[in-house]
Amino acid sequence: MSGGIGLDRLSLNQATVKHLNLAEAVALCVRHDIPAIGLWRDRVAQAGLAEAAAGVRSAGLRVSSLCRGGFFTAAEPDGRRAALADNLAALAEAAELGTDTLVLVSGGLPPGQRDLGLARRMIADAIGSLVPEALRLGVRLGIEALHPMFCADRCVISSLGEAVDLALLFPADAVGVVVDTYHVWWDARLADEIARAGRRIVSFQVCDWCCRCRPTRCSDGATSVTG
Repeated sequence: MSGGIGLDRLSLNQATVKHLNLAEAVALCVRHDIPAIGLWRDRVAQAGLAEAAAGVRSAGLRVSSLCRGGFFTAAEPDGRRAALADNLAALAEAAELGTDTLVLVSGGLPPGQRDLGLARRMIADAIGSLVPEALRLGVRLGIEALHPMFCADRCVISSLGEAVDLALLFPADAVGVVVDTYHVWWDARLADEIARAGRRIVSFQVCDWCCRCRPTRCSDGATSVTG
């Protein structure tokens, strides 16, 4: 991302204020002149999709992203088909909300498996299946790398470099990457990978990973700068 980053690109991730419902989070953004909000699907479902979209629009906010899609690595074909259907639904929800970014947490090792290569191939295949619909709706799939401690159960994409390699297999208009500083700060190649990602960066999540709070409190909550 070139040029200065102003407050017009600041977004509050809804998970940062988990104790607030959607209407309260929207009001918080308005009160503090935050122009955008990153929504989570469970909170949108609680409010109702149409109601959530209307509420954000009427407040004059934009939706920077929708969390989350992914979890592609079910052991059984039926589970993988269900995940694909859920991600197609998430793309439709993102389009209805007016955001161009669906954040993906890709999934951990399939139950009973230890084959990282297999899990990563499942993810690549699933993303490839979603690309046509992502292009049709104008919603980019943002691959988020999670810290290696989450590799087994949540996300086998553990570094920004892996996320960029995966994204580059697909059209830039359909697939990008999410840089979450909480998860990737440790990577010695981080600066190089951010530069390599370039315009593939669809969201940059800022979190004080040196804070004194418990990691579980920060890991899903971050303030974002949208790409």
